[in-house]
Amino acid sequence: MKFFTLASKDIGIDLGTANTLVMLRGKGIVLKEPSVVAIDNKTGDIVAVGNDAKEMLGRTPEQIKAIRPLKDGVIADFTATQLMLKNIIKKVEKRYNIGRPRVVVGVPSGITEVEERAVEEAVIQAGAKEVFLIEEPMAAAIGASLDVSEPSGNIIVDIGGGTTEVAVISLGGIVISHSLRVAGDELDEDIINYIKREMNLAIGETTAEQIKIQIGCAMPLMTEMSMDIKGRDLINGLPRNEIITSLQVEEAIKESIHKIIDIVKVTLEKTPPELAADIMEKGIVLAGGGALIKNLDKLLSIETGMPVYIAQEPLDCVVKGTGKTLENLEKLRSVLINSRKRR
Repeated sequence: MKFFTLASKDIGIDLGTANTLVMLRGKGIVLKEPSVVAIDNKTGDIVAVGNDAKEMLGRTPEQIKAIRPLKDGVIADFTATQLMLKNIIKKVEKRYNIGRPRVVVGVPSGITEVEERAVEEAVIQAGAKEVFLIEEPMAAAIGASLDVSEPSGNIIVDIGGGTTEVAVISLGGIVISHSLRVAGDELDEDIINYIKREMNLAIGETTAEQIKIQIGCAMPLMTEMSMDIKGRDLINGLPRNEIITSLQVEEAIKESIHKIIDIVKVTLEKTPPELAADIMEKGIVLAGGGALIKNLDKLLSIETGMPVYIAQEPLDCVVKGTGKTLENLEKLRSVLINSRKRR
């Protein structure tokens, strides 16, 4: 029985801690927004979602709160996630004139059954006809164009906002996987703490993220980079400008980067020998926003003694994987966590 007919407008969602991406079958990526919701405390109504809400983080008056409903890759605030998903799905439905879509959602591999049900429930409540879940590392591997159904091993390291997912994949299944709640958000946190400690300066999440994106590195760069930052002086409480260098950022995020490398090593150590030989030959594929940290690929290669490749458009791998899964559902049915039909 075919779940998906060509006429139906199916959508794939990468429900990320930092960003939510939506792929519409036949159209590609149609929406890419931060996973942030601004809610009016008095009425419980949504004031803004995505980019507009992100602008409000740390800047809202009393009656409005801007929140990130997902923490460490899982739903932390169910109501806000539901409102956000509803808003996103409605936006796509309206813009592309589609009825109740069928939806494939990427979820972290360490997700519990309760969390799975919460995601399904939120998507159904948001107006979907059916929901299928796929583990993010599997979706990322499919999105990075790895042939997941062949009987040889591939390893993917997907560093998102809330979680780093490492998975060894063979024959359409995850042979071994680890999910670590250290990823992009943690690196931002490291930068905030470092600047507070070393410079007596308080900066916000948005500034920390810009520092990470612009000059974040896992090993010293050929040419050291620096950037101007603004924050609040912790001694006199006044605004102050500072300059931060890529070497300082490397120092700030060093510990978290090593936790990520260690989880990759642990996964490799537990990989069956036959698959380990395949991986040795093919190398490690990096996906997710964290793959863009400068020199992370080099450091990982030095630490594991294996070639490391960054996937094309690493930020889009998971959502592209959900899209490809929709297109080849018969072939890829085995990769879905819950391919039983939902009512």
